[in-house]
Amino acid sequence: MLSTPDLYTLVSAAAEGEKELTAFDQALLKAGVGNVNLLRVSSILPPGAEFVKELALPPGSLLPIAYGSISSSEPGDLIAAAVAVGIGPSTDDFGVIMEFSGHCTQLEAESEVKEMVTEAFQYRGKELIEIKVTGVEHHVQCCGCVFAGIPLWYK
Repeated sequence: MLSTPDLYTLVSAAAEGEKELTAFDQALLKAGVGNVNLLRVSSILPPGAEFVKELALPPGSLLPIAYGSISSSEPGDLIAAAVAVGIGPSTDDFGVIMEFSGHCTQLEAESEVKEMVTEAFQYRGKELIEIKVTGVEHHVQCCGCVFAGIPLWYK
């Protein structure tokens, strides 16, 4: 059983590769999460989790992460991914994470995740104080990928 993470950050990156999977791998490397094993989680930021600018991730670690990603091998495609986390008034309460990816601009992807965070707080009856967001867009040249995530880690 994994313990509950108490640190988090926001990452995003775009990359090209010869194949869609290698483009994804390079986007992970550029985002700083390429040498770990991603454990995709859903949308809750643990209570008391502290935001940090960077995480020190040992290679091969199991990394809980909520993320959005899209790859394309269609030259000229515009692709984007974004993640957002909503924070309430108390650090003792949980937050809500949302992710999105699609054929759109970074601004559109970021707007989408912000709207989803706001809605998630509304139907939970929670007060929303802050939204942190990151996103990325990319015009595909050969095989491109965009990746945005919120990795969760431990002190």
